[in-house]
Amino acid sequence: GPHPGLPRTFSRMPTPSTPTCWLIKTEPSTYSFDRLVKEGRTVWDGVRNNLALMHLRAMREGDEVLVYHSGSEKAVVGRARIAAPAFPEPGQNDPRFVAVEVEAVGRLPVPLPLATIKQNPALAGLPLVRNSRLSVMPVSPAEWKAILAASSG
Repeated sequence: GPHPGLPRTFSRMPTPSTPTCWLIKTEPSTYSFDRLVKEGRTVWDGVRNNLALMHLRAMREGDEVLVYHSGSEKAVVGRARIAAPAFPEPGQNDPRFVAVEVEAVGRLPVPLPLATIKQNPALAGLPLVRNSRLSVMPVSPAEWKAILAASSG
């Protein structure tokens, strides 16, 4: 390849001009999408899983985000955007822990339940289906389109 010494996956990294899409999970009794809409933006912190933290560090300002309610609801409920990329989590003295700022974009026309997502062949590869415990995950452009199409009512 043109870049000897760089890992092969490098060429597949999204270019900064195309926002990457993500899905973040929240327990609505702890912090709901409605509250994000009311507040406009928030610091998304408290993430401890190493893979989820890696995804937080990869986020860029302007990236698109789907917000998923875990717990009893289990559905994608809204859209948001990364307002500020990763920074050290306030109040934590551990450099591994980072947070991002998230701003609300709007509710989905209808919430998209996990059961429906699992039945959609276009979404079979989504980490949400394969690794249900992961709280922050990438969403491919094709998966993003499929989710928005399925939630348009």
